[in-house]
Amino acid sequence: MTNILLITFAISLIYLGLANRLGSYINALVFQGMILFGVAFIELIEINWINLVFVLLETIVFKAIVIPYFLNYIIHKNKITRDIEPYLPDFVSIVLITAIIIGSFLLSNSIQDSHVRKIFFVIAISALFTGLYIIVSRRKIITHVMGFLVIENGVFILSIALGNEMPMLVNIGILLDIFASVFLLGIFANKIGDVMKEQDVERLSNLKD
Repeated sequence: MTNILLITFAISLIYLGLANRLGSYINALVFQGMILFGVAFIELIEINWINLVFVLLETIVFKAIVIPYFLNYIIHKNKITRDIEPYLPDFVSIVLITAIIIGSFLLSNSIQDSHVRKIFFVIAISALFTGLYIIVSRRKIITHVMGFLVIENGVFILSIALGNEMPMLVNIGILLDIFASVFLLGIFANKIGDVMKEQDVERLSNLKD
């Protein structure tokens, strides 16, 4: 079941290359949060129940509800247009993200370590590089924030793979995840949005101290 959920997560990464609207990106993040909830529940069922509840609440409440709500708030507050405005065509994005997933799979096959769970490694690395690709290939700053959140999801998947052996590592990763997300989104909502009327990344060069 875990493998099916992780494969579905990989499909959601490909979908991000096809999506042209901010709403589609937010829906994809909600979907990924729900997938992470399912993976965490299956993989971490044997850890201390307090740690398990903490992980499950972080995935379903924070990733699937709070962050998407905050993103919608930022979009409406700053009157950001709904278009993603990519630098590259959708077809190229799909091909590149698919190549990232295939490359991650080939890389995992070169690792000869019994402690490394390859399916987790493949999906985590795919999410990391897909997030980076979203950041460099989209014009809007808010889309860069979403790319960062995809990267965080990849880090979270990697931490789940070690959750049964190192539950404290998962908790630390979650706290860092929450802090970084709230900090980044808070800056965007309260600072950049007040300075810049156009939410294009190229406008950042106009910001002064």
